[in-house]
Amino acid sequence: MEVMLHTVGKWNAGEKVVMFLEVSGLTVLLGDIISTMEFEKSGDYLAVGDQGGRVVIFEKKAGKDVRITSANFIWVPSEHHSQFELEQLDYADLQPPKFQYKTEFQSHEPEFDYLKSVEIQEKINKVKWCTTRSKSLFMLSTNDKTIKLWKVTERKAKQVKEMNLNPSVYSENALLAERSFVSGEHKSSFGNGNYLEWKEKTDNRMLPSHVGDSKEANIGDSAFARCRRVYAHAHDFNINSLSNNSDGETFISADDLRINLWNLEVNDQCFNIIDMKPSNMEDLTEVITSAEFHPLHCNVLAYGSSRGFIRLVDLRQSALCDHSARILHHVESRGPKSFFTEIIVSISDIKFATDGRHILSRDYMNLKLWDTRMSISPVAIYKIHEHLRPKLSDLYNEDAIFDKFDCCLSGDGLNFATGSYSNLLRIFPYGVGSAEGMTLEATKLPNRKPHLQVAPRTRRSSLSNLTRGFYRPGREILNSESNDLSCDLNSKLLHLAWHPRTNLIACATGSSLFMYYA
Repeated sequence: MEVMLHTVGKWNAGEKVVMFLEVSGLTVLLGDIISTMEFEKSGDYLAVGDQGGRVVIFEKKAGKDVRITSANFIWVPSEHHSQFELEQLDYADLQPPKFQYKTEFQSHEPEFDYLKSVEIQEKINKVKWCTTRSKSLFMLSTNDKTIKLWKVTERKAKQVKEMNLNPSVYSENALLAERSFVSGEHKSSFGNGNYLEWKEKTDNRMLPSHVGDSKEANIGDSAFARCRRVYAHAHDFNINSLSNNSDGETFISADDLRINLWNLEVNDQCFNIIDMKPSNMEDLTEVITSAEFHPLHCNVLAYGSSRGFIRLVDLRQSALCDHSARILHHVESRGPKSFFTEIIVSISDIKFATDGRHILSRDYMNLKLWDTRMSISPVAIYKIHEHLRPKLSDLYNEDAIFDKFDCCLSGDGLNFATGSYSNLLRIFPYGVGSAEGMTLEATKLPNRKPHLQVAPRTRRSSLSNLTRGFYRPGREILNSESNDLSCDLNSKLLHLAWHPRTNLIACATGSSLFMYYA
């Protein structure tokens, strides 16, 4: 699959990298909607999961060599050029990396829990690449309950190019088979003599005894995925996060109330390191929404909650990390609370910067950059949905206020990105928290008129709603104001990932995958 680029300001917008079949104007199937994505550490591979339980891997095309400088990533051709050509390269636009389809596999299938009478969907919640020293690729994928470790290897695919039939070559088995046919040549298998007619046609170099030499040709490499381990029966609630440790041996999985520590080599045992489940579920006030390991220190991890807290814990303190080493919480959010306060402060995603010092978090309204040494306020706040604050009641009625948007950082930690409604991609530079940043629309039809009508959706019962007191069927918030919104709630950019080594962003809207390059 090609990435077709066209210039939009400083950024180049990928016209389309369409996963699965999507025709403009037709309804997108629910199973084709992209649910998660992540770049491999080297940036050569991109894994994308969908709601149908599939994982699709894209591979970067082999091209020019890359030389990394302090200013940017500069393409250095392998062949020699004249001085004039080298000078022209300094001013020429950098050629963006291109990705192509590599392979796909069915990671999860729909299941049914007969003990709890609950259907387990095949939707891929998270995919995470594992560190490996071999040429094979390893990755973790999970749905609501089961985690799987996959190994992706390449094999040479061969095809018979030419076959030379040689009548003088006989094999023992073929000779026996021929005699069995000849012995019954005067006996017809059917009344019309079809057997004799077939034998006459096969006399001319077509009997099984006439075996020849064949020539095979390599038609290319093909990738195959094989499930190596299954980590199951460890979560009572839906898994929302996976994170690999920097030691390359362990990883964590988090659901609404617990975080478990696994060893990649052991699939029948895990350690519960964080447990927020109260003795009485009626006392539940907070759930875990996202968790991630520190990129450098294998003993430190962070997790966000539905109350807007980011907790840093040290695994060396105790086996059960109930007491946080540090709590990051915005002081302003402790002010007067409205009906929707606890909903909009819920953290949907957190990401560590590569230096491990900063954390990027996303709630419904804002994108926040934190310094782990400053616990009372974020370093910068980027407004995303501030224009929707007067319409929170309408968003609640449409169930849109519970949408969870991802966030990502560039490899150097100086740029941040997240998604919004109307398929908008928001990009912000470091140190300009009050600025608007850059806004791009991820669409194949950039001149289309936005559709502002929103179809009503059935509110889903979840543990997060229970903690906010909204687990009451039929409850609606009435508002006399107009229901017109300035964005299309049906078109939303929820999932995105930043290339670890260059300014390339992959983002998903529906079943389409877009790539933007600067």
